[in-house]
Amino acid sequence: MNTSRRRFLQHTLGSSALLSVGLHVPAFLARSARAAGTGTGQRVLVVVQLSGGNDGLNTVVPYADELYAKHREVLRLGADQVLKIQQGLGLHPSMDGLARLLEENRLAIVQGVGYPNPDRSHFRSMDIWHTARPEVVDTRDGWLGRALDTVPAEERRDVAGIHLGPSPLPLALVSQHTSVPSLESLERFRLKTAGGAMATSALAELAQAPRAEQSELLDFIRRSTLNAYASSEQVQEAIGSGTSGAEYPEYALAQRLKTIAQLIDAGLSTRIYYVALDGFDTHANQLEAHAGLLREFSSSVEAFVHDLAARGQLERVLVLAFSEFGRRVAENASAGTDHGTAAPVFLAGGAVRAGLIGEHPSLADLDQEGDVKFHTDFRQVYAELLDRWLGCPSQTVLGREFAHVGAVAS
Repeated sequence: MNTSRRRFLQHTLGSSALLSVGLHVPAFLARSARAAGTGTGQRVLVVVQLSGGNDGLNTVVPYADELYAKHREVLRLGADQVLKIQQGLGLHPSMDGLARLLEENRLAIVQGVGYPNPDRSHFRSMDIWHTARPEVVDTRDGWLGRALDTVPAEERRDVAGIHLGPSPLPLALVSQHTSVPSLESLERFRLKTAGGAMATSALAELAQAPRAEQSELLDFIRRSTLNAYASSEQVQEAIGSGTSGAEYPEYALAQRLKTIAQLIDAGLSTRIYYVALDGFDTHANQLEAHAGLLREFSSSVEAFVHDLAARGQLERVLVLAFSEFGRRVAENASAGTDHGTAAPVFLAGGAVRAGLIGEHPSLADLDQEGDVKFHTDFRQVYAELLDRWLGCPSQTVLGREFAHVGAVAS
């Protein structure tokens, strides 16, 4: 390896500033990257985390159940308020966006989702959902990270996953071998050459080096560099276009989903996108706060789905929305609800088996803490997404086999 290549490896690959605000992509790399192309048409999973513990009982509402009215004198939603799904069940009145997706056969609601021996701590319960290993306390990788690690290195053109938001990288995306960026804003997703003119010259030589040299390391660096610059260019073009196939509300969640739709349409081979909506820990004065959160969630996902449909991308994208636990059946003295257990999980897209999946948890058969009992393990949902959507063996990721819930139609 000659001096310029060695210095490139030392100064550029050894730098922690690979993704940062910086220079424009050199023209020779942009041309090479465009010639290679990065669009794959692969299936994409978009995860929306509802942080804090969403009150499932006031999300999918058993308005006709006398026990619901008994336990919730202040918080109950009546038959004249809910958006009715079927006899006795309806969506929260703020969720008209998801109600429309349900009518369009683009929404599945898996009821009664949880896990054995539930933990009512935010941190522990979220860790359990992120790792999909309730039996392990100190797990260093997440279920999506393990899934991304099954993808052969030669098939990774762009970043395998992206977390978009102000919080740190979710444990779900942490892996042993795959790097996933956590970005507050996609405007910061820009490559910078460390070392100025020397590095640019080395990059030029590296990119133009003949393949006959038979250097596996050189070929890997060359391919990785071109793919990285290709991703950066596509990201900048996508977020700069401003085009959209739907009108998005001004919510932060909606704007992040809009960016994701642009990236998907731009042809990135990224398989996993992750966003979060915080604020669901509604211990007091729940009615107004919960209504606002569900309105943001519902209208944002509806706009995203309609945008993807207008772009011709919906059939290859699926949205998963979950929360770490539900809330207690009985309201508390502060007109709120405390930490509970099971709650609904939402799946949206063009390939879902629309409608309610599973029975609504019984309010007549509560556990000793006064919570509903789950009947569907969340790892059943994960297993189906891994096996049937991402094409990843779920047993490898989850450690054992789980029955599917039947939410993915194709």
